[in-house]
Amino acid sequence: MAEKGLMSDQDMERALVRIAHEILERNKGAQNLVLVGMQTRGVPLASRLARTIKQLEDIAVPVGSLDISLYRDDLSALELKPVVQRTEVPTDVTAKHIILVDDVFYTGRSIRAAMDAIMDLGRPQTIQLAVLVDRGHRELPIRADYVGKNIPTATDEEVKVYVREVDGEDRVTIFSPNKGGPSDGDC
Repeated sequence: MAEKGLMSDQDMERALVRIAHEILERNKGAQNLVLVGMQTRGVPLASRLARTIKQLEDIAVPVGSLDISLYRDDLSALELKPVVQRTEVPTDVTAKHIILVDDVFYTGRSIRAAMDAIMDLGRPQTIQLAVLVDRGHRELPIRADYVGKNIPTATDEEVKVYVREVDGEDRVTIFSPNKGGPSDGDC
């Protein structure tokens, strides 16, 4: 697999600051916002958005974490049992603007599962989606409201987001299969 850098730590920071501004503009401020990060890398991204919003508006936006493992529609296809992580939303979601935060948006199936999980917690006024990377290839009619970067990909490529809170560094890379080129041992 060939690896190519797509976003540096500065690119990620700029994208998150822009997304925070867009969230505030669309929602006319930070009142009634709740940021909910999808496990695993969406959680630190949601926390960063909340810190930026606090700097801009001087309002502390609640941040939660959401595990969608038991809401997935492909559980029967998984060979192993899912590792269930913590879902923790620190406030009632009813009548709130919920911003789901994820690192990579692909088919839309994870987002559908996240919406089901949120609806089990209450009846939000809106559910919006913020993603760092939208790689395309939707299977469901779902779109992101806030996108850090659109990165068209092939279905056999993999986009990987690294966040310092989990991985020790911030960057986004794409892994592409080697196609007909020389292998590592060929010169």
